[in-house]
This record gives sequence, C-alpha cells and structure tokens, in this order.
Amino acid sequence: MFPETGKAVVRVLERLGHTVEFPAGQTCCGQMHYNTGYQAEAMPLLERFVAQFKGAEAVVVPSSSCVAMMRDHYPKMALALKDRELQGQVNELLPKVFEFSEFLTKGLGLEDVGAYYPHRVTYHASCHGLRNLLLGDGPVRLLKAVRGIDLVELEGVEQCCGFGGTFAVKNADVSGAMLADKTTAVLKTKAEACTACDNSCLMHIQGALHRQKTGVRTVHLAEILAGEEGVQQ
Repeated sequence: MFPETGKAVVRVLERLGHTVEFPAGQTCCGQMHYNTGYQAEAMPLLERFVAQFKGAEAVVVPSSSCVAMMRDHYPKMALALKDRELQGQVNELLPKVFEFSEFLTKGLGLEDVGAYYPHRVTYHASCHGLRNLLLGDGPVRLLKAVRGIDLVELEGVEQCCGFGGTFAVKNADVSGAMLADKTTAVLKTKAEACTACDNSCLMHIQGALHRQKTGVRTVHLAEILAGEEGVQQ
C-alpha cells in the first residue's frame, strides 16, 4: 500500500554501502490473521517468511508492528506446529530481523545517515515500536541528525493514535476519540508533516488530517532519511 517507503529503505541502505535484496516470494508476516483470530491461517505465512529470508545477513522491516509480531509470536507459532526444524530456523533467523530505525541505530551504530529534509516535522511514537521493540529515542536521534529539518516535539508523543489494526473497526468511537487527540496535538506543532516508524499509524492519522483539510501530510521515517540535498522533496 505504501511502496515509496520500501523504495526509501533501499535508497538509505544502498547509500550506506549495503546490498539490498528483495525476495519476490515474500508476503504478509501474518499479523493481521493472527491478531484477528485466524491463527491457523497465519501458520503457512510463518513458514513462507522463514523460507524466503533464512539466508539473509539481516532482514530490515520498515514496520515495528510486523517486527513485534515476529518476535512475540513466531516462536510460539513454530512450537504449536511441533516442527523442530522450523523452531530452530525461527530461533536462528529472529536475531537478524530489525525494524528499520533499529537497524540503523542499534545494528549499525549510526545516527547521521546523510539525510536532508528542509521541512517542519513532528514525530509520533507508534505503540509497537515504543512498547514492544523498546526503540526509545532512536528514531528521534536519527531525525535530529537530518540536515535542514525543523523537528518539533509532539505533545503526548507516547499516546496511541487509536488505530490498532481491527481495533479501529471494532471500537470505532474510542478509536476516533484517540485519533482526535492525536491530530489535535499534531496541529498544535504547526508541522508540515508528521512522521513515524509505522505506516499503519500514519494511514490512520493521515485520514483525519485529510478529512479536516489541514494540509498536513504524513511521511514514513525512511522517506525523510532517504532525502538528499538537491533532490526535490
């Protein structure tokens, strides 16, 4: 749904000297199925993920919710399948799986990736990144090192935006109230753009900002970090 994010990840990693491969057979990680009660249907997706990525040195994912799914549930899923070989493959692969910003800050020890983004930006900390992956201030450190950026702190940055996958559908009124709080905070910053590590959060926030005709856009962290001086943003 958001191909520009994946393209941005590739641009950043290649600019840093890495070789990026995109296995054509990859599919969904299974989070949508597993969290909605279709756990049996998620099992083949676990097996496919392992088959597609088991030879990788590092698996970089621009979605903290997907990485949280893998770390929290893949070992339990492999155990439920009673497949010892698969259990071993999952245990070997998971330490190589990184959320994008986590790979840069913790995997590579970087903060400045040579980015340029001359805009006023505020950052929303998605729940899975903040609470499951414990990304901490890693994404913010990356943003602070971007040349030309005017980074403004978001009030209640740690508060959920209200998306939560099917939560937004099943509990629409609660989700909408949480979203209203989040968009109000975004508008208070006078930012041109709101960024995060998850396109799911950004899709939810963008929906409200668009409906209100605010003119504020959302942009994934990877797209900001892919910016280069002299390139139209």
